[in-house]
Amino acid sequence: MKKVALLGCNGYLGSHLSYYLTVRGYKVNAYDIHDDSFLRGIGSYTQIDISTGEGFKGFDFEVDYVYYFSGVTGTGTSLDEYSRFIDINEKGLLHILNGIKQQKVHPRIVFPSTRLVYKGVKNTPLNEEAEKEFKTIYALNKYHNEASLDLFNNYYNIPYTIFRIGVPYGNTLDRGYSYGTIGFFLDKARNNRPITLYGDGLLRRTFTHVSDICRQIVTVSELEKSIGEIYNIGGETYSLLEIAKKIARKYDIAIKHVDWPDFALALESGDTVFDASKINKLVQPVTTESFPVWIDKQ
Repeated sequence: MKKVALLGCNGYLGSHLSYYLTVRGYKVNAYDIHDDSFLRGIGSYTQIDISTGEGFKGFDFEVDYVYYFSGVTGTGTSLDEYSRFIDINEKGLLHILNGIKQQKVHPRIVFPSTRLVYKGVKNTPLNEEAEKEFKTIYALNKYHNEASLDLFNNYYNIPYTIFRIGVPYGNTLDRGYSYGTIGFFLDKARNNRPITLYGDGLLRRTFTHVSDICRQIVTVSELEKSIGEIYNIGGETYSLLEIAKKIARKYDIAIKHVDWPDFALALESGDTVFDASKINKLVQPVTTESFPVWIDKQ
């Protein structure tokens, strides 16, 4: 039985991965900052504060994989709370890397990065080598962590695999909640309020159901050839307007277009559509969930 340490088990992706790994037969040692795990039946749980080196006392390094899914998310808020974002998102990873380098056997680190490291290009799929641009501290955190993983691999031979994630949606644990953009739209619709879109809503994204995200991450992380590699997570491409229309039709609510606020426009990355051909070669089918089918079931 393979053994996994999963940090951030109470978060959206972390909780789904904890469940997915457990079902696949992994022994999961789960960690988060809360008093207890939000999930039951996923193995052991230990409260941990990743922002300090001392917080890792009691951490079990004798595992096959460390799934590092801890952290704080945000766009504009990261500019105001830069110290917290750096302490948790960057120093947290460095603390765990420092602990791993002292072990005789180094587990592989599996790390979730983001579409926000890319400079968006209109109607152009972006591969892993595409031009980068950073409009938030959060995006910088992710890219700095990618670089830190590469550094510790070069100096201390700590293996890693990185996955850049577009827009997750859906839930296999609690049907009533969805994440991010789609979660925001659904919340409006279920409360009989119009979906608000900035501008024409034609910005395009890659959307992936959380079950497909887990399957792609775990499947590829099991492969020896994926050590030291970065992968775009595969999914379906839609404009925000297309997503809003499907939800609005389902719930019979309106869509309201408003002007871009100056600050939101400055933060916007533009179209971020993934070229996922790299991961497509390793996972077939790359997706099993379709957004139009999924939304009809809600």
